[in-house]
Amino acid sequence: MTFQRFLERLKKYPLKDYLAGYLFSGKFDKKGVLVFSDGRPYPKIIHKGGILKAGNCQFYSGVRIEIGENGILEIGNGSYLNRNTLIICEKRIDIGRNCKIAWDVVIMDSDLHPVNAEPIVNKPVFIADNVWIGCRSIVLKGVNIGEGAVVAAGSVVTKDIPPYTIWGGAPAKFIGNVKRTGDEDVAVAPQQVIYQ
Repeated sequence: MTFQRFLERLKKYPLKDYLAGYLFSGKFDKKGVLVFSDGRPYPKIIHKGGILKAGNCQFYSGVRIEIGENGILEIGNGSYLNRNTLIICEKRIDIGRNCKIAWDVVIMDSDLHPVNAEPIVNKPVFIADNVWIGCRSIVLKGVNIGEGAVVAAGSVVTKDIPPYTIWGGAPAKFIGNVKRTGDEDVAVAPQQVIYQ
């Protein structure tokens, strides 16, 4: 990284956020430049032997990540995990580039305990690029969220979400489409939605 690029990045976040991110990055198996913002409590990682990778990402206070023995968690460049987000990865969770994960979101690929004496079944979670997940949403195992999708606050995602759509509720249901306008995507109000 050139000194000029370093100065440009310092304009975006204070030096203390980079230093805190650097200290936090020691628990990652592969990482870009991590930024930690918002003070205490510091993010916590429980690393039981899986693989944890992140690009140039931002983490906020209270983030908790649990990686199981066989888990693989990848977080793409430009994504951030806001305050008190919880990720439990026993098999695989991929979070794409430029994703906005709001505060108090839970993403998990496992139930962590048997149901009705059946064995535990872990299913991967794939979140594509440019996804926005609203506060206090829960994304459960086996879900794929398509590129540019929006998950409304307080939703429980139990099934796949197509690209550039808006889903909300418990369980999450289709609400509308994300209107694509050049470089910027805009959520369309329900009365303007073209249902498929």
